[in-house]
Amino acid sequence: MGKHDLNKFRGVIVAFYGCYDGNGDIDPQRVRDLARYYQDAGVKGLYVGGSSGEGMLQSAAERKLVLETVMQEVGEEMTVIAHVGAPSTRESVELAKHAESVKADAISAVPSIYYRLSPASVEHHWRAMIDSTALPFIIYHIPQLTGFHLSTKQLEKLSALDNVIGVKISSESTYELQQFKAAGGADFLVLNGPDEQYLAGRSMGADGGIGGTYGVMPELFLKLEQCIQEGKLELAREWQTRINEIISELLQFPSLYGGCKAILRLRGMDIGEPRLPLLPITDSDQEAAERLHQKLTKYIALAKA
Repeated sequence: MGKHDLNKFRGVIVAFYGCYDGNGDIDPQRVRDLARYYQDAGVKGLYVGGSSGEGMLQSAAERKLVLETVMQEVGEEMTVIAHVGAPSTRESVELAKHAESVKADAISAVPSIYYRLSPASVEHHWRAMIDSTALPFIIYHIPQLTGFHLSTKQLEKLSALDNVIGVKISSESTYELQQFKAAGGADFLVLNGPDEQYLAGRSMGADGGIGGTYGVMPELFLKLEQCIQEGKLELAREWQTRINEIISELLQFPSLYGGCKAILRLRGMDIGEPRLPLLPITDSDQEAAERLHQKLTKYIALAKA
């Protein structure tokens, strides 16, 4: 792990959204615009092709196009982690090699989905990606979606591999987060996954976070991280509470990503609708989206004050 610069992976890393045109195809210009939007907002890193990026709903060619476009636009200015997990090991390795070819900063992957796999099978799947490039690798632990629960013992084993630098933990237990940090050691990154407990994760040892709702309100997460770094715990709690108000309302829409894209559209950043089966908001949801946008606008102004 010593050969990798871990500092560029700490702090607020936005999980990049899928960007489509009116026909539902990848829109490279919208990808560029969104990447620049986050760079302008002061975000240091992007996680491309994960849940928020709808990577599992895209072909390998589409995923490559998105990553290439992000790298062309902000690759020299931001940390870019490419999520390369796919159902098959073959496709995952293909995506990992592509990420290295376009000079992404790191790769990351969930276990294979659908099949219920043994720990040995998941490890083989991940190691194929780890061994296929010289890039640092970040494990993605999200058992509620993959059905696979990474044990602390297995994490400890994987963390000993040269290129495995950290884990994104999206399970809801900060106890598990703390245990993962202890198992990996001081030089092993733990990145908080649940956006609603960013502060809790950071207080239990997380080095930063990667999240899907960060992209709707990067200013609020950057403010929260600033408060944490300055040791202003009470103020940090106030910002987490405001963030959680926004998250709670986003969860009322037909899909989280449909809600996120609707709010971004109201913020002046139209990246299309989510890809089915993820649902867009309906006409009847528009009023609620506008109210939420007004609340968010006030909070952003407060964060910048």
